[in-house]
Amino acid sequence: MRRYLAAIALSIALLPGAAMAERVVARVSITNQTMEVFHEGRHLYTWAVSTAKAGKETPTGVFKAEVLSKHHRSRLYNNAPMPFAIFYDGHYAIHGTDQIKRLGAPASHGCVRLHPDNAEILFDMVKWEGMENMRVEIVQ
Repeated sequence: MRRYLAAIALSIALLPGAAMAERVVARVSITNQTMEVFHEGRHLYTWAVSTAKAGKETPTGVFKAEVLSKHHRSRLYNNAPMPFAIFYDGHYAIHGTDQIKRLGAPASHGCVRLHPDNAEILFDMVKWEGMENMRVEIVQ
């Protein structure tokens, strides 16, 4: 009986997404200027992003979503639009941008910029699944 229960527990542990509580993972590569989006362990999207330009910093690490703001405007940078913002480390956020031609290259003050259509998709996923079920990974 113990062997049977151990086999069931192992099978459950090996299911996609079972090893992590987060249902939505956004993995940002600063080097590649891309974001990979996973839902329940399955890769869904790879999108171009813009992270920090020279002299600025996009902090690396693993973060939890803290605040969602659909129509956010920056108080730090001249009321700049930051649609579909997902804040993850204080004032750092993943958000849409009107600087679409700059995606794929460093251009931000530290946030992770996305095409607004992609930012809306991610925002809606996080809203649906709950902020507590999202992980943001920023790697070099």
